[in-house]
Amino acid sequence: MDPSIQPPREPNFALYQKECFLLSQRGSHPDFSTRPDKLEELAKEKLSQGGWLYASCNAGIGWTDRANREAFYKYRIVPRMAVDTAARDTTIELFGHKINAPVLFAPIGINKIYHPQGELNAAKVAGELKIPYCLSTAGSQPIEDVAKVNGDAPRFFQLYCPHDEELEDSLLQRAWNSGFDVCIMTLDTWQLAWRHEDISQSNYAFYRGIGAEIGLTDPVFKKRIQEAGLDPNNSEDMPKIGEKWIDNVWHGRRSRNNRLAALVKKWKKLSNGRPFLVKGIQHVDDARKAVEIGCDGIVVSNHAGRQVDGAIGSLEALPEVTVGDKCTILFDSGIRTGADVFKALALGAKAVLVGRLYVYGMGIAGEAGVRHVMKSLLAEFDILMNCAGVKKIDDINKSHLRK
Repeated sequence: MDPSIQPPREPNFALYQKECFLLSQRGSHPDFSTRPDKLEELAKEKLSQGGWLYASCNAGIGWTDRANREAFYKYRIVPRMAVDTAARDTTIELFGHKINAPVLFAPIGINKIYHPQGELNAAKVAGELKIPYCLSTAGSQPIEDVAKVNGDAPRFFQLYCPHDEELEDSLLQRAWNSGFDVCIMTLDTWQLAWRHEDISQSNYAFYRGIGAEIGLTDPVFKKRIQEAGLDPNNSEDMPKIGEKWIDNVWHGRRSRNNRLAALVKKWKKLSNGRPFLVKGIQHVDDARKAVEIGCDGIVVSNHAGRQVDGAIGSLEALPEVTVGDKCTILFDSGIRTGADVFKALALGAKAVLVGRLYVYGMGIAGEAGVRHVMKSLLAEFDILMNCAGVKKIDDINKSHLRK
């Protein structure tokens, strides 16, 4: 980029636009469009039926997923022109880490149903971009392998609280030993919602023996399957092992406040005081309770519309879930564009989590697909800051929006 037009800066995500245009000089162009609707259409073509259904299914008839998108539509950006935005800064500090943009890879389970390398694709790209990667307890690659490909970038571990406390302790210790220094506990998925199309096709990979890799590399869970007389080397036992794994770490018990408070203390002791967050908050009273039990942050989220049908859009909850400066507020559910990122930040989020976009990219082209989708999103956001008249992230506030 001509420095007289765009002064040198790092990171400069906007340059990805020029990279894409310059492909024309070689008679080429990007492999696929990252326009969200086109991306979704192509992912549906590329993924297996099971992979597509699990990625796209929502609770009930999808009213909450629709509400997520409608909530973004209700807010409009008011561009400012009397601002010099040539030397923009997209970096922020989050939980002691300087990251290149206020964007995180959301925790999403069983990525192997989208691509054979699963979570390794996303973790590697997150490391390259220097933005946090969140690994799900329901991930389909071992904790240690994900850490290895992620390099020295920040990485967070998302916990589904096991019924087996010895297993819980083991997972947290493995995560900490592997450099995952922020714990995020998801509260809204103690039981899967009724998702019509997944159910109609009996589409649950764990019950088919797919996705238990974190368990199969855990000493406590290996002891449990041995006690149950199950052999991971026997393909006929794998469905039962997958069932045993996910039913232990995911299903059937809502976490109570006293349980959460104990878990916060456990993580703080293990990690020498590193942050503990809860994900799935939609009501200010729940946010206050999270602060009371010692949480350092909350993720305003409705699980992308996958858990409660007919609920409010996640963005609608964001301005209401305010607890002053007592904890860090992140946002999840419905992010599709750079403008969405901007709007969530303007309404109070410190950063946002992106999920379905990178999963669709992964399903289309593996690691390269994740890279193209995420670099495109970051470039779009960087360029939007320029066009909307914002020089740095801290300058984005409610004055830039009109409802």
